[in-house]
Amino acid sequence: MTSTLPLPSRLVGAADRIPPSLGLLTGPEHGRVSLPVRLAWSGPADFDVSDPRERLTLYCLLLDCGQRDDLIRYVNATLLRHDWPRIRRLTARRLVALWERRLPGLAAL
Repeated sequence: MTSTLPLPSRLVGAADRIPPSLGLLTGPEHGRVSLPVRLAWSGPADFDVSDPRERLTLYCLLLDCGQRDDLIRYVNATLLRHDWPRIRRLTARRLVALWERRLPGLAAL
């Protein structure tokens, strides 16, 4: 038998994963980040935060799949602000809206 039930939205619980403040995002400003398999199960797992393209891939992956502790550990608030205009073009609109609602400082960028 095949189920006809739709898959749950990947945005279920997304708002709860967003830290309440940009100040909590204390990830590295440079160097390499190696993600655990639960986050990078398909594709690259090692990212150079100093490389804007690799960081953009990393941050989009984390916003989409990371838990709150992952975001706090791997995302740097200053770099996120810098990259936000590009991130918002590459990430699901509903997810961007959740982040901007939770962290209004991002919406102004």
